[in-house]
Amino acid sequence: MISYEYPLSERIRTLLRLEDLFERTQYFTAKADFQEHHVALLYLFEILEVSGRADLKSELMQELERRKHSLELLRDNPDVSVEALESILGEIDRTSSNLLQMPGKIGQGMRENEWLMSIRHRSRIPGGVCEFDLPSYHLWLHQSAERHRHDLGDWLAPFLPIRDGIAIVLRLLRESGKSSMQTAAQGVYQQMLAGRVAQMLRIRLRPEYCCVPEISANKYALNVRFTTQESGQRPKPTESNLEFELTFYNL
Repeated sequence: MISYEYPLSERIRTLLRLEDLFERTQYFTAKADFQEHHVALLYLFEILEVSGRADLKSELMQELERRKHSLELLRDNPDVSVEALESILGEIDRTSSNLLQMPGKIGQGMRENEWLMSIRHRSRIPGGVCEFDLPSYHLWLHQSAERHRHDLGDWLAPFLPIRDGIAIVLRLLRESGKSSMQTAAQGVYQQMLAGRVAQMLRIRLRPEYCCVPEISANKYALNVRFTTQESGQRPKPTESNLEFELTFYNL
């Protein structure tokens, strides 16, 4: 099954973007080739850009506090594992403490690094990081993989409390899902939400359908149109019926 997650708020949209960027940064940092470490640095610049919202840290701390309060209400529930509950509460406390200790604006250390900012500026120009544009960066790229990983780890470290907070919020959100099987008649599905509150939805369908969902949603209705994409052509509406799994998430 192929999954398509769709955020229903700008806040969740930002968290999903950052989750994806952190995963990509970690993936390419673990590689050995200097070209892959260059890609890791470019993704790190994107993390810096997306996380630059002034309210991201406070929003995460508030969300973690809300989750902590909700979970603490489960202490007397006999169906809840005390060990698992204490584990997640401890994780929330540690992450909240680390977020609280973050000084200044997110990524301020990177922004004050003139060398990194020169690379960031040149990377926005097509072909702008050639060796004749940034000879010092060219030299860094030809250092050892261990040096690259060490430096990338140092540059990423100030963002780790943000990464950990996002991981907790999205994990708890995904665990709240309620799924059902639905059918899109001639590739179209509509559902009136009738006051249902959700922060994210997910569509899962079999890969042999060879189509993708185009999703639009508001507080009143959900509309999904499945389309096929052929090379060099505009998307075409799917005309056959297909089954898919629909999941709504809400903390």
